[in-house]
Amino acid sequence: MSSSVLVVEDSDPIRIGVESALADAGYSVRGRPDGSSIEHDLREFRPDVVLLDVMLPGSDGFDLLDVVRRRSDAGILMVTARDGVADRLRGLTDGADDYIVKPFEMAELVARVGAVLRRRGRGAAAIHIDDLVIELDAALVLRAGTPIPLTATEFRVLAFLARRRDRVVTKTQILTGVWGYEHYDPNLVEVNVSAVRRKLEAHGPRLLHTERGLGYIMRAPVDPTSSVDPTNSVDDR
Repeated sequence: MSSSVLVVEDSDPIRIGVESALADAGYSVRGRPDGSSIEHDLREFRPDVVLLDVMLPGSDGFDLLDVVRRRSDAGILMVTARDGVADRLRGLTDGADDYIVKPFEMAELVARVGAVLRRRGRGAAAIHIDDLVIELDAALVLRAGTPIPLTATEFRVLAFLARRRDRVVTKTQILTGVWGYEHYDPNLVEVNVSAVRRKLEAHGPRLLHTERGLGYIMRAPVDPTSSVDPTNSVDDR
């Protein structure tokens, strides 16, 4: 079962963007423009993490932080445009697990949600695909026990694809999820995917495939003894 995240943010564009990024990362997400229904959401939705904007209409994020702490054991990530040390200290002292300041990249926010979950023993610290192991906390990649040296960007691309194993992921989704902005040059994706693929295939069969005209997909090699036909992928890049 996927972890669930409640997003309380009054800015529609930010809330929608956060919901989309978290859903793409495999989370179950519910968004609210204010905290008027938070007690109901804590009972009915039972989030594993709550993202709380500090500046909200009605009860502000600090008021809601107190409600979440009294009613739930969910992790709490405070989100705000305020960058003052006093606000950060107040949130952390009152029980928040982490704090992120606007503007932020979606990839960083998703990573922080994952870190909160792992600290609370709810998130997967490693992804396994065949003989590939991706240690998320340590940013370590092993293929058949051999460390694979990746740049920081290559690691983020690999982790993004691995979290969506057996699903086709478009270049736009990768640009948004890794770089936080869909209008970067798509060649960034091609260059980094090609580098990741080359390094992985130096130690084993292909795991990262190209679906021509669609995007990329991570999947374990097809068992040669299986009667199931492999999908019609084209691995030209």
